[in-house]
Amino acid sequence: MTHTPDPPPPHVRAAFGARVEEPEPLDGAVAWRCGEIVLKPAANTAEAAWVAQTLDLLEPDDVRVSRPVRSTDGRWVVSGWSASRNLEGQAEPRHDDVVAMSLRLHSASRFLARPRFLQARQDIYALADRMAWGEEDYVLPQEKGGRLYAVLAGSRREVDLRPQVVHGDLFGNVLFAEDVAPGIIDFNPYWRPAEWAAAVAVIDALAWGGADPAIVERWSHLSEWPQALLRALLFRLAVHALHPRSSSQTLTGLERASQMVLEVL
Repeated sequence: MTHTPDPPPPHVRAAFGARVEEPEPLDGAVAWRCGEIVLKPAANTAEAAWVAQTLDLLEPDDVRVSRPVRSTDGRWVVSGWSASRNLEGQAEPRHDDVVAMSLRLHSASRFLARPRFLQARQDIYALADRMAWGEEDYVLPQEKGGRLYAVLAGSRREVDLRPQVVHGDLFGNVLFAEDVAPGIIDFNPYWRPAEWAAAVAVIDALAWGGADPAIVERWSHLSEWPQALLRALLFRLAVHALHPRSSSQTLTGLERASQMVLEVL
């Protein structure tokens, strides 16, 4: 049986102006909606505060942003919780629209300075990211993706791409609603090229979203696209191999995506 995280306590709800509304858990996310406010745990206070400050000011073209909410005393994080405005819509398999939105979002975020907390991150996603870019070595479990990772890593080549602040996990975090722009409900920051962030969305769509394989070709005009795709695939393979809940059975989607990437290398 999996543990259901506790909802935000009353003093946190009150701090963000949601004293009266009962928390309602959101499907597919560790977050609770209280009326028009969404509350979620903040594992890293510095990162949560940075995300809130960034989303408060970011103005990407044709993208709705779930704006953060300050507490009554002006804080972005209260007792390990952050808050944002509820954003209407739902995730849909509109994979090309997600990639296009990624490029617009990262056109707006390209001027952001590199957050200091990124260098200190030690979670599996940070390790997998550094591994994919050849910045760190780690022995991965062979049966959970390590074998395929080792085979593909040999095709990695130097790239001439500009790193910047990007959202590295757009798959499932973009909401669509009729007659309005797509919206983002969070920001998972990485210091990588915008082409890589687009490639991660494509790899995720191929592995788990049932995307048309031709999506790889449709975005091939992006700079260093084959190598961006390779690094995105290596990143996801490393995350899969490192994640405690993954298995050889859950590797199938990434194996399928790897066949499509191999065709363009």
